[in-house]
Amino acid sequence: MTLQTTGTDRQLLRRPNTTPDTLPEDQPPATYQIPAGHPAIAHLPAAEQQQFCQFGTGPSVSPDFELIHQGFEHFAALQPDACAVREAGGREISYRTLNTQANALAAHLQRNQVSRGDSVCLFVRRGIEMVVGILACLKLGANYVPQDMQLCPSQQRRHIVETVAATIILTTRQYEQAVSEDGAQKVIAIDRFLEQPAGIHIEQRFFRAARPEDTAVIIFTSGTTGKANGVQVSHANLVNILLTAPGNMGIRPGDKVAQQLNIAFDMAAWEILGCLGNGGTLLIRNKDFQATAEQADVLIATPSILATLDASRCHQVRAVAVAGEPCPQPLADIWGAFCDFYNSCGPTETTIINTAETYRPGDPILSIGRPTPNNTVYVLNDKLEPCGIGETGEMWAGGVCVSKGYINNPELTAERYLDDPFLGHGLKMFRTRDLGRWTADGTLEHFGRVDDQVKIRGFRVELDAVSAVLERAENCSHAVALKLNSRHLAAFVSPASVDPDEARQHVLSALPYYCEPLFIIAVDELPKTIRGKVDKRALAASAAEYHRSIETSGERA
Repeated sequence: MTLQTTGTDRQLLRRPNTTPDTLPEDQPPATYQIPAGHPAIAHLPAAEQQQFCQFGTGPSVSPDFELIHQGFEHFAALQPDACAVREAGGREISYRTLNTQANALAAHLQRNQVSRGDSVCLFVRRGIEMVVGILACLKLGANYVPQDMQLCPSQQRRHIVETVAATIILTTRQYEQAVSEDGAQKVIAIDRFLEQPAGIHIEQRFFRAARPEDTAVIIFTSGTTGKANGVQVSHANLVNILLTAPGNMGIRPGDKVAQQLNIAFDMAAWEILGCLGNGGTLLIRNKDFQATAEQADVLIATPSILATLDASRCHQVRAVAVAGEPCPQPLADIWGAFCDFYNSCGPTETTIINTAETYRPGDPILSIGRPTPNNTVYVLNDKLEPCGIGETGEMWAGGVCVSKGYINNPELTAERYLDDPFLGHGLKMFRTRDLGRWTADGTLEHFGRVDDQVKIRGFRVELDAVSAVLERAENCSHAVALKLNSRHLAAFVSPASVDPDEARQHVLSALPYYCEPLFIIAVDELPKTIRGKVDKRALAASAAEYHRSIETSGERA
């Protein structure tokens, strides 16, 4: 049985928020509004001061629940027989059974001394057991620390266990032996536990030990530039984006949401908790991304993952959101032609996304939109002063989206999370290291990472701007420009049928001469990291190797 509700009915069915209407004076404001006339923006013309406040502030919205698992529990009571999770192989579980199993596992964890504030490592593959483990941790007020067992090496797992001081690892029987050496005191195989009748038929109970400010999940960065750091994301962070528009993607009972992404990636929490917190059915893929996408109503993906799907076979999809890396406009044009297409931006530290915008083919630009509810965005210069409207600077994020910092890394936390001079009240703002600027109508244009702003022949070049021009070439779906050396860029375009000479002409006609790549390589598909983003390290290595080969052979690029 699947319960169908109208938008109005859905609001009436929700449990009211229990947050008090008034807060003590020393607490953050209920509305995250930049005060007009603030001294920190006094240097801007009066009109731009008003725009800085207006553009940089998201709407004030109260989520329906204070804890992220309360939305799931609400729908478990409302539609107990509806399908909560369905695996690609056909195995599925109802809201009632999922809730019962999560309660049973929570009770078992409690008997093993797990309590509010503890970290539990979840080293699994995607599946129903993964979801049971997530909910069990949340019900206890503990946080879960997810990693995909096929993608996370043992050295990384041991680093994670040590960093979060986990005493328990949740896994499945397939990986019990492997994770037994990762350093935790106890390993619990979720599937083995759920086979015990006494465990499954335990009296159903609710665990409401968590508070909104408590950590719900710790997401570890990829660690490609050194040791991975764990970002502490709270319940308040999650409900603010996943249970309000546009982050809730309009998900309602009966909607099917694909679970495609690496479970260690913050966007996987968007898929899983965003779906179950709004009453949808989670479709867990196997190796076939396309088959799952063809059944889904809602897709959440990186542009690189979305580009692998045949959109012509996915016209049942109602809404798509992309984040994690710049989105090529040709990709947005394809999907935006038949569904609500949300282009979003935000690092893990700002809780998945902190800006979003619906894009439709023909829109003047593919922007990353405006601040999400209860959040702020500031475009600042190197002195942390507001940039003028239309001036490029670095984006800083404020408001409810700002996470609690890196676990057991106070130095890095102090470097990236600074006191918010605009909101005050002891709140923090986070340095995203993304470049952007405000348009005249109050949306954000994204110009890539600070690291992607390079010097070529002494001139500043924004690599993403070059990539965007390359993508205007006929049939080009994705392009990446890279710094080859101090004098030259290199570029890759996809698919292999793209004419490199035509792509080069687009650059020459639109950008200064020093932006012309020394060579452009057309490939069938750009390599991806385990988190579904373009693997720029692999491309840089390929570019360097190709450059050595043409220099050795004396060929002209």
